[in-house]
Amino acid sequence: MEENYQQHSNMNTKLLILGSGGMVGSALIRAAEKRGYKDILQPASNELDLTNQAQTHAYLSEQKPDQVIVAAAKVGGIHANSTYPAEFIYKNLMIAANAIEGSYQAGITELLFLGSSCIYPKQAPQPMPESCLLTSDLEPTNEAYAVAKIAGLKLCQHYRQQYGVKYHSAMPTNLYGPGDNYHPENSHVIPAMIRRFHEAKEAGAETVTIWGSGTPRREFLYVEDLADACFHLMAVENPPDWVNVGYGDDITILELAQAVAKAVGFNGNIGKDPSKPDGTPRKLMDNSILRSLDWKPTINLEQGLAHAYQCFLTEKVREV
Repeated sequence: MEENYQQHSNMNTKLLILGSGGMVGSALIRAAEKRGYKDILQPASNELDLTNQAQTHAYLSEQKPDQVIVAAAKVGGIHANSTYPAEFIYKNLMIAANAIEGSYQAGITELLFLGSSCIYPKQAPQPMPESCLLTSDLEPTNEAYAVAKIAGLKLCQHYRQQYGVKYHSAMPTNLYGPGDNYHPENSHVIPAMIRRFHEAKEAGAETVTIWGSGTPRREFLYVEDLADACFHLMAVENPPDWVNVGYGDDITILELAQAVAKAVGFNGNIGKDPSKPDGTPRKLMDNSILRSLDWKPTINLEQGLAHAYQCFLTEKVREV
């Protein structure tokens, strides 16, 4: 009964999803439709430049949505973050500042900002609690992106504190799933591996070499689970200022490579290139706050990778 009521109330709610064209944004749209939202604003990046303050403020003032989810970001893996740090810090700062201040100026009282697990210190306790934010130095390879995301989180926290608006943040762990970026250089670890193992299988290669030692541990969450968690948090009357959204378990990069190879059907060897950077030794989130709010993920890594590979094949066919 409660779920039916929620769906009915969502029918009259105007929802704006910023970053709707990305992997997270697309998952949020699917999740919103499932929850009964009928009025979903989803401007493309060529329609609304979130780094342009005047344009962003004007759009928000004109549309006046009831709820805003800020899923827009300039994103990439270790290579992209360390090669283009100026772009990562500038564009992500502008997106956060323009979306949050613009929403406030337009009288919007509900906003969810999406950050990242990289906001936490390189030597954070494991698993990482929300309370370890800003307690020591960040991982240098993605510091620019992390600083911009911390700024967005703090904007929400202080606007809420000063103005009484329900602006809060969700900090996802590493995400993967339909709509991912499979660029050979600028993608994250799972889509990069899916592409490389697929191409190796197609070429009949004997070995695929992964970056680094293979020993760092990472946590991965299927993007549909993240979208579900976002709407769960938005329905909480008085949510925490920021909440970790993770799977609750982690694996080594080598174990991940083995799992991706299995999902793709690559039966060759997996080599390691220790001359390449490992990044943070371990990144596991403490998900106890979110669990205490009655949410947990439903899709495990094996299921998620199998589905992600099928999505990759479908998207690859569209490219041809």
